[in-house]
Amino acid sequence: MKRKTLSLLGALCAGFLLNSAASAQSVETPSAMRLELAQPPIIQAPADTAQWDDFRAVLAEWKSRVRDEISYDASLYDRADFQWVKRAFNCCFLMMYDQHFYDRERGCYTVDRILAEGEERFGGYDIVVLWHAYPRIGLDQRNQFDFYRDMPGGLDGLRRVADQLHARGVKVYINYNPWDTGTRREGRDDVAALADMVRAIGADGIFLDTMEHGMDSFRAALDAARPGVVLESELALPVEDIATHHMSWAQWFYDSPVPGVLRNKWLEPRHMQHGISRWTEDRSKELQTAWMNGSGMMVWENVFGQWVGWSPRDSHILKTMSGIQRYYSDLFASDGWQPLVRGAMDGEVFASLWHDDTCRLWTLVNRASVQKDGPLLQVLPAGGSVYFDLVRGCEVKPDDRGVIRGRLLPRGIGCIVEYPAGRVPKDFPQLLQRQAQVAREATYDTRALALHASLRPVEPTALYEDVPAGMVKVDAYAGEMPVTFTRREIGYYSSLEHDFINRGADPLHVPVTFSRQVRVKRFAIDETPVTNLQFKRFLDETGYVPRHPENFLKHWRDGQIPAGQENHPVVYVCLEDARAYAAWAGKRLPREEEWQLAAGGPAMFRYPWGNEMQPGRCNGHTDGTTTDVRAYPQGKSPCGAWDMCSNVWELTESEYSDGRNRFCILKGGSCYRAEGSAWYFDGGPRTTDFAAKQLLLYPGLDRCATVGFRCAADLE
Repeated sequence: MKRKTLSLLGALCAGFLLNSAASAQSVETPSAMRLELAQPPIIQAPADTAQWDDFRAVLAEWKSRVRDEISYDASLYDRADFQWVKRAFNCCFLMMYDQHFYDRERGCYTVDRILAEGEERFGGYDIVVLWHAYPRIGLDQRNQFDFYRDMPGGLDGLRRVADQLHARGVKVYINYNPWDTGTRREGRDDVAALADMVRAIGADGIFLDTMEHGMDSFRAALDAARPGVVLESELALPVEDIATHHMSWAQWFYDSPVPGVLRNKWLEPRHMQHGISRWTEDRSKELQTAWMNGSGMMVWENVFGQWVGWSPRDSHILKTMSGIQRYYSDLFASDGWQPLVRGAMDGEVFASLWHDDTCRLWTLVNRASVQKDGPLLQVLPAGGSVYFDLVRGCEVKPDDRGVIRGRLLPRGIGCIVEYPAGRVPKDFPQLLQRQAQVAREATYDTRALALHASLRPVEPTALYEDVPAGMVKVDAYAGEMPVTFTRREIGYYSSLEHDFINRGADPLHVPVTFSRQVRVKRFAIDETPVTNLQFKRFLDETGYVPRHPENFLKHWRDGQIPAGQENHPVVYVCLEDARAYAAWAGKRLPREEEWQLAAGGPAMFRYPWGNEMQPGRCNGHTDGTTTDVRAYPQGKSPCGAWDMCSNVWELTESEYSDGRNRFCILKGGSCYRAEGSAWYFDGGPRTTDFAAKQLLLYPGLDRCATVGFRCAADLE
């Protein structure tokens, strides 16, 4: 593949030029309209209908010129093992932390539940992306491949998930994070590790996170690992890479008022693109672009731990599209595509034509936010032709002027197909029946489902008259309490806190501070985090064995504490392990605000010792090396608690769930910081008001090398 034209063909420029001042690299047309070789990811269309014929001519000339320029080779699209690509319209971006995908109580994946939801709401999925690491990665040294290994059931468990999906005709993707360079290394290159993951899980594709194209070595490695594995880029795929990348995202592609043309789909009709704008609650723009280009959609509602749901109207539109697109997948992947044909009967309704030797099919979109009833399309009927409205699932008859009447929802779609009489496919009635059923579910409801996180109740301890041994008293407090967190795509408490989370407009990776009104009763808190020695005493006295033993006390050897670490914080424990210890001790875990009050005092010090970071007062390592919990006496907090900054993150009893995401708040920072990318979890020393949101899935994944806990007890 030639790379010498990358700067030319990858540049972003206007979609079309209408005067002779166009660049020397433009193509002459009969009308003097010029279309540069270098095009943005979506080629915007002219508003003037009189220019549409010339626009299509220019598009055809542009395709031919570019294919020659890059010596385009379509052989990968011709291969039998890649023929599934043209049918893979609906792609589900699945956060594997989603409670609808993994049942924590039963300890099993619920693949059927996810697929049933997809079928009911969207018409089913053709691909499921198994997203795994971000936004958890960087909490400890585990790399992106470890996160697949540490999912419930390990790689064998994920292979069973893939087998279930394959049995239902759904392809499986894993993802690749090229920015993950600061965690544990594999001892081999990432491409080899990915190929092994593909082989172990039985994956059909790789989603290239933050990438516009994969490395040249990907293709050979994947072909050796498993036949038919595709690459799909997140960023706009350069035209030079279409030959080796069967799919790409159409992410944040801003269309013109008149529907434009997806550059890569036009250049290679068998290339599949998935429309996505992750923070947009109105998906009609992406749906219409996909519909007019014979392309697909990304269904992504659980956005890294925030719920950004689809509205019933948009879900219904995609469900309507799905049956038609799959039935006519060969047609939508053919060269028989004419964008912006005349015939639409309303100035806000536009049509594209798809045709082959068997039929003609028009895709229509309603750009208006009001319903369109009446004349929709004017055709030139061929003698003996029959016509069907594929959105309503019924036959329609043009009047004597060839006008077909119908209805389009606000921002909705339409579809008319023409067959020669007597040449209607035998299975076509089943499609009509399915579409008629979907049509009965039509809705105008654009209100997406909102989810609100609720706080798990805390069981109080018995009231202690005196402060128990090994604990310190924290006086009651009522008033303002600052909270600081890093704005990340995971958000904070709720999925709908527009003031505090990124919705596409606010910058990521910057600190955000707000205040909470809190009321804290007098309580006691452990002087130090629970140590390895203290936790061993609990095990010896209770015989505690976790239900899920994966990674439990992973740093111990043969059940024994590593030499010299008896008084280091216990780690590789999950929330359930910590609660079991606390119950045995007659205590509980502290709430987030209790922990913060103990660390900063009523003056709300930024650090336990004051408002400035000072050396020698906390663990200064960033490589994960923990220290004795009493190593820094000058780092004690106002109430006398030790080690409340940077040795290990500490679990709190602030556990939330919105029904899809379960998470808890961590405090204190840790002695580990993953370097090299802003996408990593927060690490290193943190201020007392800093809070981090840890998504929870199951104990084997939740147990980390950098997370411990301390306990609290009620005094009133």
